[in-house]
Amino acid sequence: MCNPGVDDAGGAGETASGAVQTFSLLPVLAPVWKKQSKTGEAKKALPLFSHAETINEAVSLFRLSLPIAVTALFLYSRSVVSMLFLGSLGELPLAAGSMAIAFANITGYSVLSGLSLGMEPLCSQAFGANQSKLLSLTLYRSIIFLLCSSIPISLLWLNMNKILLCLGQDPEITSMAQSFVLFSLPDLFSFSLIHPIRIFLRSQSITRPLTLATALAAATNIPANLLLVTHLQLGVVGVAAASAASNLSLLCFLCLYLHFGRGHNPGRPTREWVTNWGPLARLAAPSCISVCLEWWWYEVMILLCGLLAEPKPAVAAMGVLIQTTALLYVFPSSLGFGVSTRVGNELGANQPEKARLAAIVAVAVSAGMGFAALGFAAGMRDRWGRMFTGDVEILRLTAAALPIIGLCEIGNCPQTVGCGVLRGSARPAQAAHVNLGAFYLVGMPVSVGLGFGFGVGFCGLWMGLLAAQVCCAGLMLYVVGTTDWLAQAHRSRILTGGGASGEISAGDEMCFEPLISIKVAEIEMRENIYLYDILD
Repeated sequence: MCNPGVDDAGGAGETASGAVQTFSLLPVLAPVWKKQSKTGEAKKALPLFSHAETINEAVSLFRLSLPIAVTALFLYSRSVVSMLFLGSLGELPLAAGSMAIAFANITGYSVLSGLSLGMEPLCSQAFGANQSKLLSLTLYRSIIFLLCSSIPISLLWLNMNKILLCLGQDPEITSMAQSFVLFSLPDLFSFSLIHPIRIFLRSQSITRPLTLATALAAATNIPANLLLVTHLQLGVVGVAAASAASNLSLLCFLCLYLHFGRGHNPGRPTREWVTNWGPLARLAAPSCISVCLEWWWYEVMILLCGLLAEPKPAVAAMGVLIQTTALLYVFPSSLGFGVSTRVGNELGANQPEKARLAAIVAVAVSAGMGFAALGFAAGMRDRWGRMFTGDVEILRLTAAALPIIGLCEIGNCPQTVGCGVLRGSARPAQAAHVNLGAFYLVGMPVSVGLGFGFGVGFCGLWMGLLAAQVCCAGLMLYVVGTTDWLAQAHRSRILTGGGASGEISAGDEMCFEPLISIKVAEIEMRENIYLYDILD
């Protein structure tokens, strides 16, 4: 399959040294001389890196990822505060709150988060290519897209009690969980704006204002809980309302910075906001699937806990452990966001070798993170649960599962960073395929089989996650390790409309490596991003 507008009759000239210089009417990467093998196959490799380049890249990733990690820790602190207040209300409110948060994650938060990640490669590559107009349009298109997506999500939340009862959940837990979700409805509006604004700023390497805004919002969470839960005694409803108020305050702080702060000004409304959504939608859909497949796993385990012989302590313990995995996830996810920005910026600037270096350094660092997480989980197994509750059965289940969670992180950290690399290079469909195979074709059967078939129970569910993470990490490292960075740089030029200058000169046509149309067309088809749609 050939790309429209490519002249397949492009010629080739031979030099005195025997090297063959190939030409194409479609400029792609950089001036290159190629040696042709006897079979006609071109051989080319990206250059190796010096120690100084590697260290500089590590420093760049650290400076970008550290504020993101601090921001995530502030967000995590709000979740911990909510769980602590739920735990102080007793076993039933803790179980109901955990169930409500799980349902909201499955049907709402994960969907909005995943859809918003579709704008990440567009923004980061547009910023690297100096395409400021595309950067602004992507922000507003994403906000409108998420607001529209929130409408069906809100309908699901309004009918949560009926849905969970049909799934065989405890009526007492689901009734209280319904109240929690109803008072969380404002979050759908808040996150429809928060997610795009954060990605818009992060793609420009603007991270410190995000940290400050999140810190200010987190500071409002404890007083709000004290007022609504302790003073007014509103119970689980008060916890939900306090969290929603904190998210609204975060949105206000971000909007203030967007209007008055430095960085690219997103501009005024135009008709283009509601047109040409094709590229964004094609990236948002697989991004959403990839995020949801992984995120839903943890929430489905809460639902499975509700089917165990003793559902209340199992559901409550699962809620505590999911908070634990959320803490451990902060660090690889922050590195994943950082490497996504670095890879996207470098591909947008037509620097595939630097994008490759960023990916290599990030994956190497993530391996160390995995072993550090294992040490933390194993060392805190007997003390961690006491932060949330004093219930003996919940503490027993928590202590038994924590070492398994630590082993999971050895695979989860490289896998999470690998997902960041794929997002930055606009390949979310590959991440979705990996997550589908690992979590649901490997992990889910193991989890259900051990948890219910072999009677292992609560820990059996987590052993299924361990199997999924090992498989997922191996597949993700293979995909990242076999990436053709030259082809990805070409895809970035098409996605952003022509590269750093925004234009392709006639002279460039004779000094850029030619596109092998069949190979690149296969890449584009596999990613569901069609060149003619993007150029339209």
